Amino acid sequence: MNPAPPLQTISDIERLLEAHAASHALLLHVESLGLPDAWIGAGFIRNSVWDMLHGREIDVARLSDVDVLFFDPVERSKEREAEIECQLRILAPGIPWSVKNQARMHLRNGDAPYRDTADAVAHWAETATAVAARSVRGKVKVMAPYGVDDLMNLIVRPTPVFGHKIDIYCERVMAKDWPARWPRLIMLMSWETAYPAPHSSFDRIDT
Repeated sequence: MNPAPPLQTISDIERLLEAHAASHALLLHVESLGLPDAWIGAGFIRNSVWDMLHGREIDVARLSDVDVLFFDPVERSKEREAEIECQLRILAPGIPWSVKNQARMHLRNGDAPYRDTADAVAHWAETATAVAARSVRGKVKVMAPYGVDDLMNLIVRPTPVFGHKIDIYCERVMAKDWPARWPRLIMLMSWETAYPAPHSSFDRIDT
């Protein structure tokens, strides 16, 4: 792997993923399928950044899944998602691909219909997880609806939309046991600690 750049901005993450051959290859595989509004999100980026900030090299082999997101409001069947997973397993065997059409995920999550993949990502549980990347003609682009400050500062915080689902957030985070792997994480486990008054909301950043 090429020497990692300092991590401070979205552009730094983009350069990091381009420099890391295994990560870039996964993004290129997804790009090759030509899926609408397609990205790889969640732990694919979050874990890589946290590993680097803990002085470790990125290891995609340690990912429990590689979350591929796309947005197709016309063909929303699970069978289509399974077909895409099969295509990706042919391109990259041994990778735990998980493909989900975000045009139907609002039903599982109890939300209003999402407008696009970025809107779906904005409805994820943690700000540090609400980030995704894609390859556009080989160049990596990262989107982060709430920015990357929490990700870079090792802060685990619920996203603003989880105000009515804080119990789900806490259960999820506790089940992950992230501090065992990344001991420098700052875990914010209540709405009051995540958003102390008078700052009761989080500015959403469009990318």
